[in-house]
Amino acid sequence: MNTPPSPPSPPGAERTDGSAVQIGALVPLTRPGWVEAGQHLLAGLELAVREVNDGGGIAGRPLELVVRDTAADPQKAAAAVDELARLGVAAVAGEYHSVVARAAAARADALGLPFLCSSAVLDALTEQPTEWVARLAPAQSHGWQIYADFLLGAGHSRIAVAAQPSVYWASGTRILRDHLAPRGGTVIELDMCALTPTAVCDELVDHRATALLLLVGHPEPAVSIVKAVRRDERLANVMMGAPAGQPEFAEWARLLGDDSAAIPFLRYLPERLSPLGARVEAALRERLAEAPSFVAFEGYDTVAVLADVLRSHGVDRARIAEAWPRVAVEGTRGRIQFSRTPGISVWQWTWAPVQVVDRDPADPERFRIRHAG
Repeated sequence: MNTPPSPPSPPGAERTDGSAVQIGALVPLTRPGWVEAGQHLLAGLELAVREVNDGGGIAGRPLELVVRDTAADPQKAAAAVDELARLGVAAVAGEYHSVVARAAAARADALGLPFLCSSAVLDALTEQPTEWVARLAPAQSHGWQIYADFLLGAGHSRIAVAAQPSVYWASGTRILRDHLAPRGGTVIELDMCALTPTAVCDELVDHRATALLLLVGHPEPAVSIVKAVRRDERLANVMMGAPAGQPEFAEWARLLGDDSAAIPFLRYLPERLSPLGARVEAALRERLAEAPSFVAFEGYDTVAVLADVLRSHGVDRARIAEAWPRVAVEGTRGRIQFSRTPGISVWQWTWAPVQVVDRDPADPERFRIRHAG
């Protein structure tokens, strides 16, 4: 285990001249990254920074984001962590894509740079336990087991997964299979490197699947698969699902219209927001000019946690890492505290609220809660 040492503070770490306290922000803002998710994550980060500064900053010093676009590229993310460390940031925050966050976490651990991961869920965020990394998002095994319970409760035991090659998708498939098999469920893998959307429809018929999960990129091939299945009369009773959350964002509804509805996904929000959550929701809606996703709330909560740590423990990197187990912050979605969780190598909030949600067929702009974990 890498225990935070007490090295000399990095350049600029303990300035008292009123200069900004800097936090590095890793966000996917260009393709092939999920740009809409990145925009929501950044909106939450920026809103919280503005509120921290309106409230006096960090011991009178302004808080400042140093934003770097990861573009869903693990190598680009690792290079950004190197650059941010050289710039003297107190900590790094953010990232949406799990494989990218894993690369960033490994680099932050190697450099002794605190990293608060906002939104990525891959269980193995680092290969070995680390004291430098904490995470707000629920681990994939936690959320996807809740999704599997939803599938069984809805009467689905023959479940096809249309999957592309990825550590993230492979991990999700394994979680589903391990959780469903002892309960009588079967997972059928469809290789999207070999199948067209039309061929997927034929496979669903041949395997007598009652549900199809989209473990693929957005917008393509996810959108094309949805359109093909919706137009195939043989599959009128097949439920489609997207545990990774593709239907959460407005682009999904814009691209698919009525076809965007009734595709359940995982969302990390409570059934009812607290007064803080409701206030932040209104501010995020104004900033984004649309309803904020759960990712925007994750961004806000990230800065809320880091600001609390910086005020209480200062901006020395080792002291920030040592503070993870002492965090107790009221976030937009509940009280945030970090602990060691079996099978998870980082400090983990256990757990953010988890819902299975879909867009209402009667009004695709409205979400329905189908199951809560």
